[in-house]
Amino acid sequence: MTELPKTFDPASIETRWYQHWEEKGLFRPDRPDATPFTIVNPPPNVTGSLHIGHALDNTLQDIVIRYERLRGKDALWVVGTDHAGIATQMVVERQLNAKGEKRTDYSREDFIAKVWEWKAESGGAITRQLRRLGCSMDWANERFTMDEGFSKAVVKVFVELHKRGLLYRDKRLVNWDPHFRSAISDLEVETVETKGGFWRFRYPLADGVTLADGSDHIVVATTRPETMLADMAVAVHPDDARYKDVIGKQIVLPITGRRIPIVADDHADPELGTGAVKITPGHDFNDFEVGKRAGFKAGDMLNMFDADANVVQTADGLIPDAFLGLHRFKRDGVDGAREAVVAAMKALGFLVPHVTKNKEGEEVTADFEPRTIQTPFGDRSGVVIEPWLTDQWYVDAAKLAVAPMQAVRDGAIEIVPRTWEKTFFNWMENIQPWCVSRQLWWGHQIPAWFDADGNSYVAETEAEAQALAGNKALTRDPDVLDTWFSSALWPFGTLGWPEQSETLSRHYPNDLLISGFDILFFWDARMAMQGMEFMGDVPWRKLYLHGLVRAADGQKMSKSKGNVVDPLGLIDRFGADALRFFMAAMESQGRDVKMDEKRVEGYRNFATKLWNAARFLQANGVTASTSHEAPAAHLPVNRWIIAETVATVQAIDLAMADLRFDAAANAIYHFVWDQFCDWYIELTKGAMDDETRAVAGWAFDQILVMLHPFMPFITEELWSLTGARANELIVAQWPQALAAVDRQAQAEIDWLIRLVSAIRTARTELNVPPGAKLPMVVSGAAEDTHRRLDRQGVALARLGRVESLSFGEPPAGGAAQIVVDEATFILPLEGVIDIAAEKARLAKALASAEKERDGLGGRLSNASFVEKAKPEAVAKAREDHAEKTAEAERLKAALDRLG
Repeated sequence: MTELPKTFDPASIETRWYQHWEEKGLFRPDRPDATPFTIVNPPPNVTGSLHIGHALDNTLQDIVIRYERLRGKDALWVVGTDHAGIATQMVVERQLNAKGEKRTDYSREDFIAKVWEWKAESGGAITRQLRRLGCSMDWANERFTMDEGFSKAVVKVFVELHKRGLLYRDKRLVNWDPHFRSAISDLEVETVETKGGFWRFRYPLADGVTLADGSDHIVVATTRPETMLADMAVAVHPDDARYKDVIGKQIVLPITGRRIPIVADDHADPELGTGAVKITPGHDFNDFEVGKRAGFKAGDMLNMFDADANVVQTADGLIPDAFLGLHRFKRDGVDGAREAVVAAMKALGFLVPHVTKNKEGEEVTADFEPRTIQTPFGDRSGVVIEPWLTDQWYVDAAKLAVAPMQAVRDGAIEIVPRTWEKTFFNWMENIQPWCVSRQLWWGHQIPAWFDADGNSYVAETEAEAQALAGNKALTRDPDVLDTWFSSALWPFGTLGWPEQSETLSRHYPNDLLISGFDILFFWDARMAMQGMEFMGDVPWRKLYLHGLVRAADGQKMSKSKGNVVDPLGLIDRFGADALRFFMAAMESQGRDVKMDEKRVEGYRNFATKLWNAARFLQANGVTASTSHEAPAAHLPVNRWIIAETVATVQAIDLAMADLRFDAAANAIYHFVWDQFCDWYIELTKGAMDDETRAVAGWAFDQILVMLHPFMPFITEELWSLTGARANELIVAQWPQALAAVDRQAQAEIDWLIRLVSAIRTARTELNVPPGAKLPMVVSGAAEDTHRRLDRQGVALARLGRVESLSFGEPPAGGAAQIVVDEATFILPLEGVIDIAAEKARLAKALASAEKERDGLGGRLSNASFVEKAKPEAVAKAREDHAEKTAEAERLKAALDRLG
């Protein structure tokens, strides 16, 4: 047994132990006969760095996998990274740009070779950081979504979906990023409030038609005046009396002269603006649906932008030459299509000015009404996303969604917490076709080839495509697949599918998936779709969705707000164990985690307390236990700690079964800090006989095992330094809650703790000098209490600083009176404190606390304050009110004790 250092230093042990675990293969011990338990990690982007969300997500997974490993299961945590199409291509392009080069200077093959070079040199940052967090993943079988085996699975799924009629090519609107010249997913779109406006235009009615009020035009309002060049209709509500007579008539679109119909559609809100809406189905998602309902085929919808968002001629050739080539917005000081359209409409007399009044009451006109607009931006490019009509590959998500929905209804997939089920069904029941193609070079190139007539041939190889095409000359589709398409295969593709193997059959379905709720649809639901389609079973039996990690004030973290927290910085300051325990203790189902560095620091102090407890035990001859079962014990204090240990094991097991990470963490925390470190060690000081040493060593070993999933580093270090061990702690045996529980001993020590706590509280509140020993008189004690006092008198005298013990009536004069169960315990205070002065002090403090309490109560009962004040101000007032209420109650009790 090695003597423990005086201070606990996380930095000195974390890297050492992680390397030891990994080098010895302890993350995947050889347990072929054990029950399998499998989870897969949400694969982080290969370009990524560990952020606070990763820290939460992976800590929870590691707690589960370490817990199941300790329970003897063949615990597999599949690990890997995602090739992150756009993000990775962007990183490598930036490197080229720094050297004065660009992607198109290279062939596609040469550029992809550059990406692989980058991955070999710089693509492992996130995996190194996961190791720092303590993640016990199966690194020996690390996967990558672009590795050869996984790529084979991706190609096979694409081809099979196409054969089954579940994947097809179609013309639809997509989120188009003009910077990357590619479609992107909804998750890569960030909506930002920007300053914009409403422009109002007069659209003249054709053929001499007029409205009921005699107007020869309809006024429409738009936040995107430039898209009027591709307008195909004006929509009005079918019940709007102003327009009933002109539904089915036409207007003549200014500038282009295009004749477009007036259509009836519920999308037009009679209460909003003029109730008339311009419809540009090629550049607005809502308009696309209106256009379809109006009978426009996607192939006939007009597209007025190229891939760079510059104006191009529409199919009907009606856009004037002066607008062609203009960018959609003003940039570099040059007016764009927006400015040109507004200027042209104004010159033609079709712009309706916005009229307001200044401070002097004079009318002021402007071209538009200022508005705050919810504007979509590419999260990586930073440019405004353009809804763009283009040909892409789509998966029939509606058909694939049927089986997962039934699996949730039947309980084959359990969603935790269940509150997310409603969201899951709402999205799945209204799911849209899934665009899976991206206009990039880095990624899984789509296994489809085109002939000269534009016909497509989908096959796993070019030779198979040639056979399908009758040996025509073919050109491969240059697009790649959405990264969410490949990661949807993660639960089975990482296990070797499409090859059939024992690993696949043993570990699919996975037992659990832990993910943030924000990727429920982008990843989780799609895994369920693909898993049930290709494996015929659910991908995992249970889906746990955690919240976000927010700033201390509850705001979402973002770089722009400057409130992002770096988990690696927290690990440097407090250690990985402290950060992990914080994440577990704060993870309450259905709630976000508020970042609180003080609490992280508090859990660092918790680790220090555990370390000091180990040093105390070592100094008193306590060593590692030689038995997994509880030692024989006769002393009540030892039988009590055995019972408390058993209760803690049971509490953790119940919490982990329900994935209540906070409950599990709090159970072990309070057992370690309160029962073991504070009371058991205090109660056994100076009384360390052989029985107590055996029990203390056993209980401390159980603590190390129970705490290990939450704090793996300090527990493994203490396990190794406190005695000879057959195995490392990471592969030890989880405690069995089978020891006999002595309820009588539990009740006796609990009684002693309550009595000592009450004595200490009274002494503190009444300003009794810490060193003063007081006599105690016991009144009204039952026989059971007499017997307890006989057995625990020595401990009571030491812990409560009781000088003598007698039974009878309370003595005359001032005294503190403490009631525990049926008995009253009196501490005479004459000559120890100035009773009159102490009463006066307590009364003054009580009046002050009550005044503050009542003042805060008055504010909180004021509806105006609660409704109008900032939420944080109301929360602070409630917190202060609760604090002052508790303080007043304590002072009142102290005053009452003096009689």
